[in-house]
Amino acid sequence: MTTHQGGCHCGRVRFEVDAPRDIKATRCNCSICNMCGFLHLFVSHSKFRLIAGKNELTTYTFNTGVAQHTFCRHCGIKAFYVPRSHPDGLSINVNCLDPATIGSVAETPFDGGSWEQNIAELSPISD
Repeated sequence: MTTHQGGCHCGRVRFEVDAPRDIKATRCNCSICNMCGFLHLFVSHSKFRLIAGKNELTTYTFNTGVAQHTFCRHCGIKAFYVPRSHPDGLSINVNCLDPATIGSVAETPFDGGSWEQNIAELSPISD
């Protein structure tokens, strides 16, 4: 395990996440992930630490309201959120991690445009 650091564009939101150096990420093509370029790393809450910016975050929900899409209220970047697919964990946007601790990133595509039919194929939470 490696402790990766990351955050939003303006730097007000910062976090740490424990994950492998070589990251296995999921590229979803659902409407919101496709539009914002989110690259998923699913982790348990115990692997994540918000170190700055709690009061700088705002949340957006839609459809079922289960997913809690968390954004920096200043720059609009969604660096992490609680996904509908893994409500007991978090999805970290690999694009928001500082590159210094990343060895490699392997992407697996996920057809989130047909979410209900394909949910069983989605990557589990990384331990």
